[in-house]
Amino acid sequence: MKLLVTGGAGYIGSHTVRALQKAGHTPIIVDNFSRGHRDSVPTDVLCIEMDIADSTLVEVMKEHEIEGVMHFAAHSQVGESMVNPSIYYDNNVVGSYRLIESARQAGVKHFVFSSTAAVYGEPEIVPIKEDAKLEPTNVYGRTKLMIEQMLSDYSKIYGMTYVALRYFNAAGADPSGEIGEDHTPETHLIPLVLDAALGKRPHITVFGTDYPTEDGTCVRDYIHVNDLASAHVLAMNYLHDGGESTVFNLGSGNGFSVKAIIETAKEVTGIDILVEYGDRRAGDPGTLIASSDKIKSVLGWNPVFSNVKDVLKDAWGWHQSHPNGYDDKK
Repeated sequence: MKLLVTGGAGYIGSHTVRALQKAGHTPIIVDNFSRGHRDSVPTDVLCIEMDIADSTLVEVMKEHEIEGVMHFAAHSQVGESMVNPSIYYDNNVVGSYRLIESARQAGVKHFVFSSTAAVYGEPEIVPIKEDAKLEPTNVYGRTKLMIEQMLSDYSKIYGMTYVALRYFNAAGADPSGEIGEDHTPETHLIPLVLDAALGKRPHITVFGTDYPTEDGTCVRDYIHVNDLASAHVLAMNYLHDGGESTVFNLGSGNGFSVKAIIETAKEVTGIDILVEYGDRRAGDPGTLIASSDKIKSVLGWNPVFSNVKDVLKDAWGWHQSHPNGYDDKK
């Protein structure tokens, strides 16, 4: 299939582009490079620099005979969303609406959406299943839920089928070491811990030690970025083969506290990372762990990198070989 990949120069998008190539598909990237990296784009993949809200995207889809869209382009920092919600509603919600409408006008049949576990908010039952209550506690999660609702309406009324993948904490890097995680500013725990190990920051700050968890710090479900990528390929194949619109969780099913991740990072790197403690961040739920039973049953997805230590090893390999990310001038 010829597939449009929005945000294909970003962290998860760039890993998925390579997975699509390996699966025999033809990805075409659309990225405005506000947060993506040109060096993450394979040289043999067409990459068009434009915004997802651009009205001419309809013509791009028609010209390249796009059959499906994989939508990664979004702002994704929880903390930022709580202090600057306007850019999240504009980029995530308005931009996604225009993208979805462009896809409808171009006659695109299938849509795979990069959603998030943040749509659940503070869960009542863990592990979280897809039919759990949807009450996001932050603006980022609310924007993703709005997009899911748009896709549901478009599916029912216009016949475009979609899969929304609600994934938990993406982590790690391709074992080749060629691509990995590089955000500016960086807000994700594992790269921040590894930056501290590299001496790029004096310490790692733990936000909140009074959560109702075993050690008082937040618990998260970490999933290797390559396992996320393979799930996107399976989801698009599922739609192409006649699958109905649906949502799937994506996680390892295992929870690790912030303190546990730091201790594992110390073990992987062999470096005693300095830790400081701060107050909770607004919008951070205490525990998020996925039930991925549905996607395993329906799509036959099975994570290859199920051990968080392996996730950290791949991330550490990327950070060691690219201490300044994609840009040596950082």
